[in-house]
Amino acid sequence: MEKSNKAISAALLSMACVQGGASIAKQLFPAIGATGASVLRIGLSATLLTIINRPKLSNFTKQQWLYCSIYGIGIAAMNLIFYLAIQRIPLGLAVTVEFIGPLFLALSLSRKWIDIVWGLLACAGILLIVPWQSNNVDLLGLFLAFLAGVFWAVYIVMGGKVTTVMQGKDAVTTGLLFATLIILPFALWDGKVFNLTPILFFKGLGVAILSSALPFSLDLVALKRLPAKIFSILTSLQPAFAAFSGLIFLSEKLTLLQCTSVACVITASIGATALSGNKKQ
Repeated sequence: MEKSNKAISAALLSMACVQGGASIAKQLFPAIGATGASVLRIGLSATLLTIINRPKLSNFTKQQWLYCSIYGIGIAAMNLIFYLAIQRIPLGLAVTVEFIGPLFLALSLSRKWIDIVWGLLACAGILLIVPWQSNNVDLLGLFLAFLAGVFWAVYIVMGGKVTTVMQGKDAVTTGLLFATLIILPFALWDGKVFNLTPILFFKGLGVAILSSALPFSLDLVALKRLPAKIFSILTSLQPAFAAFSGLIFLSEKLTLLQCTSVACVITASIGATALSGNKKQ
């Protein structure tokens, strides 16, 4: 029970960090673009964790390299595509649409009817938050948020697998190194990263610590102690953290209907966490 509580606390702290970091990252977009902010976040995170953790890469097995590479692909795609999404739509909306990925993962892993109920409630919240009647809705932004959610699910699954074959600190460090190599060519092609200044660099460093280095490490602590199903629905609190961060840091307000949708998602998360049990499945 104590281990489960620590895992849930780690997951909640991770969400607060990542959404606060995303709000700061969005402020970098006008200067260095979404790809520039993404490579700054992932690259600096990889550098920091490599210096701190010093993974012995030469001792990795083929299975460890395989798992780390797929984990790194999930990190890279999830982050780059999500940044491209929030460049076009509000943070709270993007995170809620992105949650479709973990939601369907949770439903696919479910073995209890009550989990279906919570999953459907979260799905209703997602449907409510999308401004279907608005002619100004950015469909590409919504699609990118959904696609980021697909890779979010990959990240969750591979995060659980990689911790079974190696230490979490080595896994997250190596995964971030892979992710940096994947994102870097996009940033160089975009070219805005060359607008980097010392002030922007230090802001990017803050984003790296808040949005990657710290939360990814916390996620692996949670994933090692919680089944992917519980972790997936627990992360439905992300829209609430995102909406709050967007309001505080970006002055992005949600409508009453959209706030109702966030409440649906939060209720689903609390219900799933409280009633689905704590044993790994």
